[in-house]
Amino acid sequence: MDVKLEVVVVPVSDVDRAKRFYKALGWREDADVIADGGFRVVQLTPPGSQCSIIFGSGVSSAAPGSVQGLHLTVPDIEAARAELVWRGADVSEVFHDAGGVFHHAGTEARVSGRAAGRRSYGSFASFSDPDGNGWVLQEVTTRLPGR
Repeated sequence: MDVKLEVVVVPVSDVDRAKRFYKALGWREDADVIADGGFRVVQLTPPGSQCSIIFGSGVSSAAPGSVQGLHLTVPDIEAARAELVWRGADVSEVFHDAGGVFHHAGTEARVSGRAAGRRSYGSFASFSDPDGNGWVLQEVTTRLPGR
C-alpha cells in the first residue's frame, strides 16, 4: 500500500492574516473556497513540497496556534533562513541539539550554529505564524536510505 501525507490542518484565528503570511513566504495558493454558513477552506503548499496545509473557518476545533513542530526540510539551512527573513518571517538563529539526536521541544538544549560537520538532519531554525503555530526548518544534506 502506498500512503502519502497530503495535507496538515493548521488552526488559525484570522484566515486572511494567515493567508497573507504564508503567501508572503512564497507558498502557492491552491484553493480558497467559501461555502454556505461561513465555512471556508484555504490550501497552500510550500515550494517544492508535495504536502500542503489547510486552514480556514470551521475547519478545525483545535485552538489557534496549538500546532507545534511542523517540519520543513531544506538543503541549506542558512540560505532558507535568510530567504524567510527576507520575506518577513521572524526566524530563530540556526541551532543544533546539545544531545545531537533531535531538537527538544521549545528552546531547551539548543546550541547555536549548525551541527558539527553540517551533519544531515542535525541543524535547525524555527519560526511561528501569526497565531503561534510552530515551524522548524531542518537541514537535510543527505537523505537516509529508503527516503
